[in-house]
Amino acid sequence: MNRNIVETIVGALVLVVAGLFVFYAFAKSDRAGPDGVEITARFGRIDGLKRGADVTLSGVKIGTVTAIELDRKTYQALVRMGVSSSVPIPEDTNAKIVSESLLGGMVVVLDPGGDKTMLKPGGEIHNTQDAISFTELLAKFMFSGTGSK
Repeated sequence: MNRNIVETIVGALVLVVAGLFVFYAFAKSDRAGPDGVEITARFGRIDGLKRGADVTLSGVKIGTVTAIELDRKTYQALVRMGVSSSVPIPEDTNAKIVSESLLGGMVVVLDPGGDKTMLKPGGEIHNTQDAISFTELLAKFMFSGTGSK
């Protein structure tokens, strides 16, 4: 009888700890909160970019990718990003998709322009640079050499 009580207490403790981990994961997840604004950008290619990817400015994370859709008229990828409202973004900002590292995922990097007008919530970044496929780049490098005889 004593062993059953100990097993029940240990099982309940494991469930409580698991519940705390789930609560912590949701509390610390990167969601556009009340202080975030949504901006969009259109890209021809977004190879490897996923929802939840970081949006950085000068190497500092200022937001996350909240949604990726296909524009059925232009066949471009429409990327929605939640960024911090405390960071003003000029209208002539350039957005590009780059690899985080050789093994890492893709991130959206914002390069601010010099325009005095700032993007409004729901605004769109028009200057974009598509993702460069690592396999295509490697294939170009491997097969671009000319054999001299």
